[in-house]
Amino acid sequence: MQKRGIRAEDLYKLNSVTDPRISPDGNSCVFVETMMNKESQKYYSHLKWIPLHKKDEPVQWTFGESKNHSPRWSPDGQKIVFISNRNGKNQLFVLNVNGGEAKQITSLPRGASNPVWSPDGKRIAFSTSLRGDTRIENADQEEKTTITPLEVEEMKYKSDAEGFWNGDYKQIAVLEIETGKVEQLTTGETDHQLFCWSPDGKYLAIGADQNVNKDDSFLQDVFMLDVLEKSLTKITEGSGYFGNVTWSPNGKYLGLIGHESEFKNATLPKAWIYHLESKSMNCLTDSWDVAVGDMMISDFQYGAVNPGILWTADSESFYFLASDYGSTAVYYGNLNGEIYPALLDQQHAYGLSIDGFDKAVIAISSTIETGDLYELTVTEGKLERLTNVNENFLDEIQLSEAESFYFTGENGLNIQGWLMKPVGFEEGKKYPLILEIHGGPHMMYGNTYMHEFQKLAANGYAIVFVNPRGSHGYGQEFVDAVRGDYGGNDYGDLMSAVDYVLETYDFVDENRLGVTGGSYGGFMTNWIVGHTNRFKAAVTQRSISNWISFYGVSDIGYYFTEWQMKTDMSDIETLWKHSPLAYVKNVETPLLILHSEKDYRCPIEQAEQLFIALKRLGKQTKFVRFPGENHELSRSGHPSLRIDRLNHIVCWFNQYL
Repeated sequence: MQKRGIRAEDLYKLNSVTDPRISPDGNSCVFVETMMNKESQKYYSHLKWIPLHKKDEPVQWTFGESKNHSPRWSPDGQKIVFISNRNGKNQLFVLNVNGGEAKQITSLPRGASNPVWSPDGKRIAFSTSLRGDTRIENADQEEKTTITPLEVEEMKYKSDAEGFWNGDYKQIAVLEIETGKVEQLTTGETDHQLFCWSPDGKYLAIGADQNVNKDDSFLQDVFMLDVLEKSLTKITEGSGYFGNVTWSPNGKYLGLIGHESEFKNATLPKAWIYHLESKSMNCLTDSWDVAVGDMMISDFQYGAVNPGILWTADSESFYFLASDYGSTAVYYGNLNGEIYPALLDQQHAYGLSIDGFDKAVIAISSTIETGDLYELTVTEGKLERLTNVNENFLDEIQLSEAESFYFTGENGLNIQGWLMKPVGFEEGKKYPLILEIHGGPHMMYGNTYMHEFQKLAANGYAIVFVNPRGSHGYGQEFVDAVRGDYGGNDYGDLMSAVDYVLETYDFVDENRLGVTGGSYGGFMTNWIVGHTNRFKAAVTQRSISNWISFYGVSDIGYYFTEWQMKTDMSDIETLWKHSPLAYVKNVETPLLILHSEKDYRCPIEQAEQLFIALKRLGKQTKFVRFPGENHELSRSGHPSLRIDRLNHIVCWFNQYL
């Protein structure tokens, strides 16, 4: 049987596997599997369980069309607490692993999230939202239905993820399992982030920004919260952003991921250890020019979790994820400062759990694998597949594998890129090429599954995707190099990538070039068509076109602009110089503009300005608006609109290439 290429609609048939959690005895693993329902147009996710050390099929533990996620084992391994929205809002549920129905254990007005078991298994700490200084016992049981004005006094009054701020703050509470009693531990006009319990059960490690002026503060400190006294002890020094805290089993150390904001949001995250006895903190990766954590961009994995530092049973060593040269790998480290790879391949490791010794379960994707779980025996270097959730469907599909290459960018900088051949590639035939540009700009493309790329390859396009300067994965100097230079050497890097591909691969048709990207990639698409006519078609997605208006309308506009442009509204000339809108008169490339109507990160007025300016000049353009969607349309938007978006991209390129 001849295999076919991927279709946009195949998203309905592909399942995503995330958040593996090894049981306390190390003999099994629970994980989350997410899918889309075409009829109901909803996402739903379920918990599944699989034994380790033998090849058995996963067993489904939750059912129905609700979202069940964030599974966490009780210390004795007999129960799982998880989050479910089956009764409306997200609430905590407990499931006995030996069978029976899941029991709902919270019924809070604004729901519950992030459950963390106490070491004795008698309590569960969790997060909930409360209005101002409202106590959890006095919270309203019903949401207001009347329409009232939104009174705004702070600049941080909206976010792309949550919309307009309604006065809620994230607080931490503890539920007593036996009695069902809930006790609120934090209060005040500050968001609190829950991380973990101390092994003796006396403290919780939490994160918070206690600065009074939140508009000018971009930090997060780590605190020890005394569960009995409800008092806070500050661990970090108010000099950066720290999180993903884990407590060593012997109670002597805290593992943290964070940075001191030396390069604003372009600063590499690092691994830190806090010594509780000496009250000192040291950075384990200070001399290691690598970003700790998963910096990969993908449009497929739902609900991936950054595990932070995972301690082994001896409290002397640990495992963590790091991003390097277009891959994310699993690394081993210890308190002596030794770090070396435990699993390093052309891959995207986007989930990690360990058994406390030398076993790990890792969620792995590649350019031709959507993502599955693997069991790693570290001492033997043995990697075995545990799941193959999309095997039956993908047996009918031909995917295009990406080939990595390096080329010389602007100023002699070494740049990494990848090329995907069209599905059904034939020697001697010429093919159109699409340049894909990622967002961020401080993220990275790499060795992971991208449904958009596979869709284009299935429609006869070669794909080139690149990590220009500004991307993660190549060290601190590289990731910082784009700030203050948008449209400068980064533009040169991208054009050099196209030149390299045309010189190296004779099957690419230089007269049929297209370009697309989202967010920063949308900015660069706009910039490119205003500075060269070499591309015959372009699609700009959730883009920036005007830095002057972006400063005031984006949820991050005022500080992101200052960090990235290295100037502010006192220098309109520089902001306009770096704005693609200033160059619309030069645009000759047919441009499709895709934008979500509730995008607060790059608000839709950016697209509206660009569209009207182009139309007024008689340029070839089209504007597609996606109702109700935010900046995350391509990754987690309404199922049918995600598919519409992909089809619009392909149809535009088909029309002009």
